[in-house]
Amino acid sequence: MVKLLLFGYGNPGRGDDALGPELIGCIAQLHLAGVECQNDMQLQVEHVTDLADCDRVLFIDADMSCAEPYDFSEISAEKDGSYTSHAMSPTALLYAYRQVYGKDAPPAFLLRIRGYDFALGDPLTEQAAANLNAATRLVRELCRDASLQRWRRRFEDKGDSVA
Repeated sequence: MVKLLLFGYGNPGRGDDALGPELIGCIAQLHLAGVECQNDMQLQVEHVTDLADCDRVLFIDADMSCAEPYDFSEISAEKDGSYTSHAMSPTALLYAYRQVYGKDAPPAFLLRIRGYDFALGDPLTEQAAANLNAATRLVRELCRDASLQRWRRRFEDKGDSVA
């Protein structure tokens, strides 16, 4: 069985920045076999150990610049400015994994869910909640058919990303 790691990150106290952790909460309630759900406020170098026993990783975050309702893409290791900072990008985390383990990280994807309001103390906006519902449907579908080819086909078919 393929082991999937779903990793949502964002600050639940900052309005739509909670989209990643909210999606993780929805999927965790399903108790899907082979799916591990984790979340944190931000990615840090310590998270490389979470990737070690996985066959595939899906990072989930809110983004105010992506298309509605979400953007789904395959990502790869890349050393960027966040590599040595307090919070890391998913690509920098994959790069750190390579440095720590001496091999490439498992195939990784990034799901950016369109958010609008990231102010401290604000609730999730209605538009972001609708985008969250669409993204949750996508992730449930990806978890049901965990083949890497299916995930890559989903990424390549951008017209299908508004499920």
